[in-house]
Amino acid sequence: MKHGKKPFLTDRRFGYLLLLPALLLFGLVIIYPVARNVYLSFHEKSIATGMVESFAGFKHYLKIFTRDLRFRQALGNTLYFTVVSVGIEFLLGLSFALLLNLNFRFRNFARASVILPWALPTAVMAMAWRWIYHDIYGVANDILLRLGIIREAVAWLGKSPLAMHAAIFSDAWKTTSFMALMLLAGLQSIPQELYAAASIDGAGGWARFRYVTLPLLRPVIILALLFRSLQAFAVFDLIWVLTQGGPGGTTETLSVYLYSYTFRYLNLGYGSALSVAIFALSLIIIFVILFFQREEVELG
Repeated sequence: MKHGKKPFLTDRRFGYLLLLPALLLFGLVIIYPVARNVYLSFHEKSIATGMVESFAGFKHYLKIFTRDLRFRQALGNTLYFTVVSVGIEFLLGLSFALLLNLNFRFRNFARASVILPWALPTAVMAMAWRWIYHDIYGVANDILLRLGIIREAVAWLGKSPLAMHAAIFSDAWKTTSFMALMLLAGLQSIPQELYAAASIDGAGGWARFRYVTLPLLRPVIILALLFRSLQAFAVFDLIWVLTQGGPGGTTETLSVYLYSYTFRYLNLGYGSALSVAIFALSLIIIFVILFFQREEVELG
C-alpha cells in the first residue's frame, strides 16, 4: 500500500507560522530592549565619553551597592513609600469593600463612584494635589487655617518629612479605590451559605470575618498587594509632578533617580545598571509575596 507524500505545511507548522509575527513583535518590543539594557549596564557610555562604548565589567554594579549613597537614600525612600502607602490603601480598601458588599440603597451608584479616583490620569491628579498643597493658594492650608488646626500656612511639599507624607496621602487617595474593587470582587465570590452555616453555629460578626471572610479572601489579598506593591515601588509620575524628588532628595524614589542619571545626566551605562538593579529588587518583592502565599497554601 502506497502512502501519499506528507505536505510540507502541516497543521503544526501552520500554527507556528501564525505565531511568528507575534513572536517577532515580542522580541522587538520586549527582548531586544531588555538585552540591550543589560549589555549597556556592563559598559561605559555617557556624555563624558562622547557616547562611545567601552567595556566596564561590574564597575557600575559595585558602585551601586557599595559607594552610591544617593542610591541607598532613594531605595529607603522607595521602600518607605511602598510599605506605608500600600498598607494604608489595604486597610482603607478592605473597609470600603466590606461596606460596598452590604445591601443598601444606591449601592450600585456608590460602587461606580469609587472607581473615579482610579480612572483619573496620575499626572493630572498629581497636578491637582500640587495646587491643593500650595503654601499660598492651596485649599489644604485654607481649610486648616479656618478650622484653627494650624496657625500659619505650611509648605507641604517644601519640607521634610511633610513632602513624603503628602505624596503618600495623594497616592492613597487615588489607588485605594483599586484595592477596594479587587477586594470587593473577592468578597462577592464567597458563598453566602458559609456565612449562614457559621451563624447557625453561633459565630458572631467578628468570628465570621476571621474564620470565613479572611481565609477565603486571602488569595485576592495577596494578588492585590502584589500589584500595588510593584506599582508603588516603581512610582515616578506622582513624585515627579509633586516634588521632582525634593526637598533635598527626601522624596526621590528609585525611578526618579534612574530618570535623572539616564536622561538628565546622559549617563546611559550607569543608568542601565540602575535599571537592572531595580528590576532585580522588584523580582525580590514578587518572590517574597509569593513565598507567603505558598506558605498559606501549604498550611491550608
